[in-house]
Amino acid sequence: MRLFLHLIKLSILEQATYRTALVAGLVTNFFWGFFRAAVIVALYNGRSEVNGLTLEGALTYIAIGQAMIAFLSLFGTFDLMTTVYSGSIASDLIRPVPLFVLWMARDLGHSLVNLVVRGLLLLLFFALFYPVVMPESLLGWVWTILALAASWLVSYAWRFLVNLAAFWTPDARGIGRGAYALSQLASGFIIPLRLYPEWFSRLCHLTPFPAMFNTGVEVYLGVVSGSQLGWALGVQGMWFIVLVFLSQIILRAGIRKLVIQGG
Repeated sequence: MRLFLHLIKLSILEQATYRTALVAGLVTNFFWGFFRAAVIVALYNGRSEVNGLTLEGALTYIAIGQAMIAFLSLFGTFDLMTTVYSGSIASDLIRPVPLFVLWMARDLGHSLVNLVVRGLLLLLFFALFYPVVMPESLLGWVWTILALAASWLVSYAWRFLVNLAAFWTPDARGIGRGAYALSQLASGFIIPLRLYPEWFSRLCHLTPFPAMFNTGVEVYLGVVSGSQLGWALGVQGMWFIVLVFLSQIILRAGIRKLVIQGG
């Protein structure tokens, strides 16, 4: 645990040095959020509610989506792929910590910096121009924190799994971009899942992607409440376990492939 926390600290210090990139990302997300909010207002076309989601709720959904882009790395990451191609993964494999845990610490450090610098500030700025809904009770905030933490775990496990494609192809970025585009669509990041046709929304819920984003936001908005909360977090936990299990199987096969080829 001490080593894990130390790795997180190093990752935070590393990410905090890129101040210009953090500010640029904040500004970009802010203006892109305004564009997405305008689209939502046009879609509602004067209606106060669609499929149980109010206009204020939909605008908040968009605001949280923009605030969580960097925290959840919704556009994906390719860092692990880079180490495979450069050969530096060899040094990671001999460290006294599993590769999955090592990269989790690195990713978490980056995510925490982005949550504070980009996420919270963007949400505050957005609230100056649009009505932003907030949990009505302390318990609501607790459930929200748990759900968003679970969202991060599922997102990390998914991205780790996607990066493992680098073991089998000389350039897996195309695979990664396709996989991340699919997860953005099916997670509800692009458009809230409740605004999709019912058949497509049901299809999305058969995948791990809503657990990466939609669940956390709906818990925040109070759309998921009562007895549904435990079930929602349970589904997130289930998908995290499934993705970790799959990634470990594929990672072992990938390492064997490196050893056989003399890598």
